[in-house]
Amino acid sequence: MQRYLKVLKLFWSAAIAAEIEYRINFFIATLSSIGNLAGSLFGLFLFYRNGYTFSGWSWEAALVVLGIFTLLQGFSATFLAPNLNRIVRHVQEGTLDFVLLKPIRSQFWLSTHTISPWGVPDLIFGGVIIGYAGKRLGLGITNYLPSIIPLFCGLIILYSLWFILGATSIWFIKIYNATEVLRGLLEAGRYPMVAYPAAYRFFFTFIVPVTFLTTVPAEVILGRVEIPWLIGALVLATVLFWASSKFWSFALRFYTSASS
Repeated sequence: MQRYLKVLKLFWSAAIAAEIEYRINFFIATLSSIGNLAGSLFGLFLFYRNGYTFSGWSWEAALVVLGIFTLLQGFSATFLAPNLNRIVRHVQEGTLDFVLLKPIRSQFWLSTHTISPWGVPDLIFGGVIIGYAGKRLGLGITNYLPSIIPLFCGLIILYSLWFILGATSIWFIKIYNATEVLRGLLEAGRYPMVAYPAAYRFFFTFIVPVTFLTTVPAEVILGRVEIPWLIGALVLATVLFWASSKFWSFALRFYTSASS
């Protein structure tokens, strides 16, 4: 573990040093985050503007969901997209050979090799929205701490789905459209699940588990989650992470190196 942490420090320090050479990008990323957030708030406002509320979800409670969704966007832009979107290029250009030859697990290398600070604005704005909504609802630190577990599970679920999809590039080189479909489906997490019809709620819970990414952590913050949902989040995160590792090992059996 200590060796992996040392490697991680080297990876990220080199990546940040390279990225800050283009500091104007941070300003552009901030403007982009503000635009996306404004669009999300406007969409939510359209539901609530005439006094309508989602069943059991006040305006402030819905903002908690939106804040968690914004945090996930920041996490994706900072850690997932810079790494997992490159798996296709590694396969196309044959550079995956060099990754597999390194004295470190290839899944770890592919998942953590770089980092992008341009997702930080979303992380900040997400935290601000949650804090603002929590203040309006009278929430304290005791409400936020229990949400760390389901939120962490949501991050693992999101990573695992993205990595499994990236691993399919060994068979299907051009999977860009597939990743865009996944990201489009995950957009449903910006609103509480009760905003959707029953059929959609079933799909976003048991097929593409968007419910566990935003709504369940928000329910924990609001102090009204049921224990089976927490257990489900833990089990799903564990199973998907295990599945991502096994699927990568399986996919590598079909990988033909650039030299073969």
